[in-house]
Amino acid sequence: MIRSVRFKSTLAILLVTVFLMLAAAPDGLAQRRHRRPSKTKNVAVGTAVGAVGGALIGGRKGALIGAGAGAGTGYMVYRHKKSKYRRRQ
Repeated sequence: MIRSVRFKSTLAILLVTVFLMLAAAPDGLAQRRHRRPSKTKNVAVGTAVGAVGGALIGGRKGALIGAGAGAGTGYMVYRHKKSKYRRRQ
């Protein structure tokens, strides 16, 4: 019983130490990649989220309406990301 408590406390101290060391790392060490946004991915994710949300709220008809609204929202998100990407260059 005592060994189990000692092991858990040692493990907790080790995890806290590692977390603090990683949190203190400067942002300059992080790699930054600028990738062109994907239209297909944004529209597909928007469609899926809209369809699931619509199905939960309104059944089959709600899923169709939600999918259409989600696809439109996904396209708008893509256009916003694309304009931000162009401004960076």
